[in-house]
Amino acid sequence: MSEKEWFADKMEFPPETPQPNIYPLSWERKTTKMQEVWEAAQRETWDPEKLSWDTFDPDQYSWEERESIAYWWTLLSVFDYSAPPVFAEALIKTYEDHEEDPVRRCFFSVVRDEQNHEQMCGLSITKLLDHPDALTYTPKTELGKKLQRNAKWLYFNGGRYWNGYKKAVPKYSLAVLFSSFLMGEIAAATIFHQMAKGCEEEVFQEAFKNIGRDEGRHMAICMALMERDYPGLQSENKEVITKQIRAGYLFLSAVLYEPPMEFWDLPDDFIATQREAEEIARNAGFGIPTAEAKLENWRNAMLNLKGVLDRYDIPFPAIPEVGITGQEVLDVDLEEIIPIF
Repeated sequence: MSEKEWFADKMEFPPETPQPNIYPLSWERKTTKMQEVWEAAQRETWDPEKLSWDTFDPDQYSWEERESIAYWWTLLSVFDYSAPPVFAEALIKTYEDHEEDPVRRCFFSVVRDEQNHEQMCGLSITKLLDHPDALTYTPKTELGKKLQRNAKWLYFNGGRYWNGYKKAVPKYSLAVLFSSFLMGEIAAATIFHQMAKGCEEEVFQEAFKNIGRDEGRHMAICMALMERDYPGLQSENKEVITKQIRAGYLFLSAVLYEPPMEFWDLPDDFIATQREAEEIARNAGFGIPTAEAKLENWRNAMLNLKGVLDRYDIPFPAIPEVGITGQEVLDVDLEEIIPIF
């Protein structure tokens, strides 16, 4: 065991702290937009447990309907359950990189928001299934059994990508990281606003309005950082961002459209089972967009993101699945991607 090195008896001032390290701290403020977003986050905070749950009666639905709606929340939870630790890692990075004060606080607000989104998934699943998780729940229907199998495979894949994320974060600057963040926020804001309009249950309407507003605020954080940092972006970072956008499309398609089977390790009947459940949920008044609508939403989100990256001469990857041409990205390494939602 090495002895601690002592300095105070040898010099008037301490040596510089080796970096990366959260010390020394400062409270510098430069980016006005980030302060505005933080103030909005403070005003718009909400509590999932205080929504109008007293209006929600799961017994009005059949068990197939309950299991189908709970499956959608389970699918969302694969991403929203990972979001608090994903952004917590990014928050730590803002401290280690000595980001300005409002940037740190904005990332803190995202961690708090995503914790709300995760809790909303848990509350919905628990009330619908009368059980706190989808994996140890005993299905009541044959469809429920197939949906539980789907859920287990989703969680398995998510666990693999979490390990990749932990390895990737230290390698990249915040400028590269928030390109992946922005991709998720553009698409998420769209789908949650649509869900708010399409759901008949009051408590789900309230939740989706709040979540959509949160995601829009997260998008503003990413845009402010881009405007600050992207004009000076190095060419090698632009190449990484192009690859990350392609990887992000493949990862996020699992919730925003349908999982690409060449990327996600899933059973052959996964998508057919999911489509069956979505149709039952839609007919029960739970406003999941159709496969065609989701594909169009995803395409529009990609085009919006392309418009942002074009301003900074960052090549956009080809996304043939939604009809977008661009730079071919043929290899997506699970050890290098930054999956985010």
